[in-house]
Amino acid sequence: MSALESKVAFVSGGADGIGLAVVERFIQEGARVAVLDINQEKLAALQVQHPERVCTVCGDVTSYEDNQKVVELAVQRFGRLDTFVGNAAIFDYFAPLSRIQSEQLASSFDRLFRVNVLGYMNGVKASLDALKASQGNIVLTVSNSGFYPGGGGILYVTSKHAVVGLIKQLAYELAPDIRVNGVSPGATDTEMKSVEGVSRKSQPLNHIDGFHEKAAQAVPLKRIAAPADHTSLYVLLASNEQSPMTTGCVIHSDGGWIAR
Repeated sequence: MSALESKVAFVSGGADGIGLAVVERFIQEGARVAVLDINQEKLAALQVQHPERVCTVCGDVTSYEDNQKVVELAVQRFGRLDTFVGNAAIFDYFAPLSRIQSEQLASSFDRLFRVNVLGYMNGVKASLDALKASQGNIVLTVSNSGFYPGGGGILYVTSKHAVVGLIKQLAYELAPDIRVNGVSPGATDTEMKSVEGVSRKSQPLNHIDGFHEKAAQAVPLKRIAAPADHTSLYVLLASNEQSPMTTGCVIHSDGGWIAR
């Protein structure tokens, strides 16, 4: 029997990158998945590929109503909700505070934190009743930047530290009904977008010159991750049978930053 047989998950930012890899792995493990993403084209391709196992909503994680639509659709289509995976995020192109224009600081902060932190809160809030009914769980994507400096700029690193606090507080607030944990990927070969206006050089993360080589050399395992490299940890934390006593924890999948 697969680890997530008969389970239903909601994955935000699930049409690309780590989110897409999680969706595909959850399906392999027997789950059905509701996906929220802003990319209609990629959502449509995902729906065509998995017509019986996936339902989708094209929307913005910063909108509570869009998150609510996904939960309602999941329950209507699949009858329940067992897991919320908060994954959507944007980057800041390593911009230090000194290089962010003063007139851009507030708007860049608002946009990045609304996606990276409020987006998770919206998904959790919208999922609470359904998860409580199923005695389900929450898994949030953190980052090595949630623990160490230098993996991003001031906005991204601070937002990911906030996600670690969010996991701990939610685990405290939602126990004993809902377990809350996180996965902390290191540098991964994805096209995570940067917040507009924070840098004139802003571009997708894996398009940066030398990104793959520098990221690989920065960690003891000496390689950059593919999105699928992290997915077993999401499965583990989403399975109440495999991790029944784990809450308030973040599992690192970052090539060994702590051992540097």
